[in-house]
Order: sequence, then structure tokens, then C-alpha cells
Amino acid sequence: MSTEITVRGSFTAFHRPERGTAHVTIGFEGPDPQPVYERVVRELESVKTSVQALHDPGHGPVTWWSTQHVRTWANRPWNKDGVQLPLVHHASVGVEVKFSDFAALSQWVGRHAKETPGFSLSRVAWALTEGRRKELERTVRTRAVQDAARRAQEYADALGLGPVAPVAIADAGMLGEGLDPSTGGGEYLRAGAAPPSGGGELELLPEDIEVTTSVDARFVVDAVGAGSAAGSGGSTTG
Repeated sequence: MSTEITVRGSFTAFHRPERGTAHVTIGFEGPDPQPVYERVVRELESVKTSVQALHDPGHGPVTWWSTQHVRTWANRPWNKDGVQLPLVHHASVGVEVKFSDFAALSQWVGRHAKETPGFSLSRVAWALTEGRRKELERTVRTRAVQDAARRAQEYADALGLGPVAPVAIADAGMLGEGLDPSTGGGEYLRAGAAPPSGGGELELLPEDIEVTTSVDARFVVDAVGAGSAAGSGGSTTG
């Protein structure tokens, strides 16, 4: 008789971000639409000029950037007495700038936050390069499989059985009913930016990116010749 052992293995790796993409908005509002629109366009040109001076896809510090179309809209706000006020016109545009140099990112954001009216940073998306991401995915998957094999062998050893042999491996939750489903493959958690402290220079401090994965695996071990602890065969799930 043989004993079947089903386990879940997992592994987590951490790596410092290699890219930081600033998500920026330039926006204004006012009683007349044309001056509001023109001011957004004017400040956008200033921001684009500063980005173009830093843009070098191969060496950075800016490796990529893009701008959205200018959005315009209007609304009539209400005051505290419930009276509807005259129209307020709005215009805004989104800009995304990807940096490979985080000191340059902090300096660029800090400069425009001080000097460019209507400029606001909504978030920084921290990321890895494509090559590094794939490398870490391979690493965590390999280590998760190794973790599953170790766990299975520990169950077999506890039962007084011999070496285990794999019969199935899958992303977590895909080996059949009765297992808790979870997302397979890598999960990427990116940290937010730290605000400036004490009125000093802006410093954006990324935390390491977490790459984690889980796998489910099924092993069997031949119980013939094993001690009495092995019994007559069965199934173990961990």
C-alpha cells in the first residue's frame, strides 16, 4: 500500500524597487473656462520641458513618461446656507513619469511642488524591471516547490515512512476540492511615498517589493516494509 501526502508550499522574496513612477496632476479652477484651461496648458508645458531634459530610456534618470488629455468640466457648488453658487470651471491633466534614480525623482517632485502652481503628486508606483521581476518569479516558484517537498517529507518521516515521490504540482488551490483556493504566481506589494518631514526637502522612501507565491503538491510514499506507524496506507494533507 502507498500513502498519499498533499501539502502547500510557499516562499517570499524581497527586492528593492528599481523604478518609481510619479503619478502627477496639474489642475486649476476659476469663474471663466478659457483662463483655467490656458493655465493648465502653460504649466503642463513647463513640466514637460523639465521631463524632456531628464529623459533617457537607456540610462535615465527618466526612462519613460506620458501625459493625458486635458480634462475640463464645470459645476455649481452650494454654500453652507443651501444656496447654489455660480459656475466654477475646472481643468486638469495627468502626467506619469518613470524614474530609475530615486534621488532625481524626489528632487523633481520637490521642485515642482514648490515652483509649479496646480502641481500635486497623487502617488508613486514602485516597481521592478521586467527582467528582475521574471527572475524573482522563477526564484520564488522554485523555492515554494522545494518547501512543499520538505513539508511532505517531514510528514512521511513523522509516520515512519520512506522517501516521498511527487505525483502532482499546481498553483495553490488547483489540485482539487477541499483545498483553500488562493492566487497562484507572484504577488507584488508596493510601498507608498513618505511625506516630507519638518518642512525640509522632499524625500521619497520606497520599501522593498514583496514577491510571494504558493503551490500545492501531491506526493506518495510506498508503505511496504515501513514500521507499524505507517499503518495500512492512507492520506495526509498539510
